[in-house]
Amino acid sequence: MWVTDELLFDYQRCNRRAFLDVYGDNERRDPPSDYLKKLRQDSVTHQLDVLGEGQVHRPHYPPKDWQAGAIATLELMQQGVERISKGVVVIQHEPGIWLVSCPNLLVKQSGVSAFGDWYYVPVDVRLGKRPKLDYQITAAFHAYVLAQVQNAWSAESWLMLRQRGAYAVYVAEMLPRMRDILNECVDMLRLQQEPEVFIAHNRCDLCHWFSHCYALAQQDDHLSLLPGVTPNRYHYLRNLDLLTLEALTQTNPRSLEYLPGFGSPVAYRLVQQARATLANHALPRPLLPEESPHPLLHPQELPTAPIELYFDIEAAPEQNLVYLHGVLLVDRHAQSETFYPFLADDPKDEATVWEEFLDLVTQFPDAPVYHFCPFEVQTVRRLGQKFNSPDAVVEALLERFVDLHERVTRTAVLPVESYALKAIARWMGFSWRDADANGAQSIFWYAEWRRTGDRTYLDTILRYNEDDCRATYHVKDWLTQFLEENPYPAFEVAEKG
Repeated sequence: MWVTDELLFDYQRCNRRAFLDVYGDNERRDPPSDYLKKLRQDSVTHQLDVLGEGQVHRPHYPPKDWQAGAIATLELMQQGVERISKGVVVIQHEPGIWLVSCPNLLVKQSGVSAFGDWYYVPVDVRLGKRPKLDYQITAAFHAYVLAQVQNAWSAESWLMLRQRGAYAVYVAEMLPRMRDILNECVDMLRLQQEPEVFIAHNRCDLCHWFSHCYALAQQDDHLSLLPGVTPNRYHYLRNLDLLTLEALTQTNPRSLEYLPGFGSPVAYRLVQQARATLANHALPRPLLPEESPHPLLHPQELPTAPIELYFDIEAAPEQNLVYLHGVLLVDRHAQSETFYPFLADDPKDEATVWEEFLDLVTQFPDAPVYHFCPFEVQTVRRLGQKFNSPDAVVEALLERFVDLHERVTRTAVLPVESYALKAIARWMGFSWRDADANGAQSIFWYAEWRRTGDRTYLDTILRYNEDDCRATYHVKDWLTQFLEENPYPAFEVAEKG
């Protein structure tokens, strides 16, 4: 069995993915999304930038033929070439288990090894901005395998990050943890122990096994589909044999408060979340025992005004670029809705569209600006600094911002799998014209517009952004009605059990 650095990397993020990559039915894999294809292309571009114009030797071998790759790479290392790209280093870990290291680059250094007065240091090229732990563990894996082949340890294994540049991973510090993770991964694969399904959208959405795992989770009503159930919390719920929605709805929240990672707010909300999901009905946020029975939301925190603005940004974080400010202006007196898109056809127009956005919103100084999640607030403050906008103007604008995500989660418990805008608005009856559109897809469309000049991509971005603004408007009106019908929290949570 071949245990590659890629497999070990995936194991750290999801041990089930690693298992399925070895034993799963490939017919059940999802095709890569457009955004994932873009990330892969960006990764290739970044690797080429790192390699530069200097001479690089690349061993020749058939794809995935690790043994042939290892032989070809070893020949280059024995020759003492300066840099090796796409090399393969293989060692036997235990009978039947082979470790395969494929660093993006092997760089020659002066020192003593089995080859002579030189040895090699591994370099991994990563798109990430930060030296994440899984990057560092994989870097230590490269150094570990390489040391057995060249009979010499490198003190550092290097990461080349797109924005941060070179980052040294100190092998001695990472090695014990890497060995523990490697042994766990090998044991799972050798014993063919299939890990339990656990859906975590921040990790799973780009995985090629997502549809397969998600279908299994839905079939079993798995608790990982319940907002607030993290892997750590699920561990403690499983120990208490609380594995179904029904069981959780009958649980006394006080019995969960003492568990690590819970506490009173989490325990009470989790029980209420199970009840809302089981009934497929929105419920008020539960009142905690230490709270007095008062309204959770003052009317001024969710104003209904003659003019209301609904705001959504489209951005490419890896380029530090905001290419669209979308504003839906709702005139309640005139009963009209007008969408204003401030779109940078070219990244160099970012400052221009920022000023156009400010010009519009300052025309309505009394209009609340509704948005969803803190991203818009953070971005407006950052753009104000970037383009030297007057602090007074920016701060006055931000005082009018109303985060509907914060208002919804503070007051209501919804039968949704996620408190993201799409999950909430769709449950409330809103539909996007492009059903599969999302922020990642928008980034891909903008990149394709820049590459091809086809304005169809821009039209699709505008349609998606307008729908996001209208979804935010839909959520606001729903929440206003919900609070009128439920002016106080769910003053009581069952104390049974």
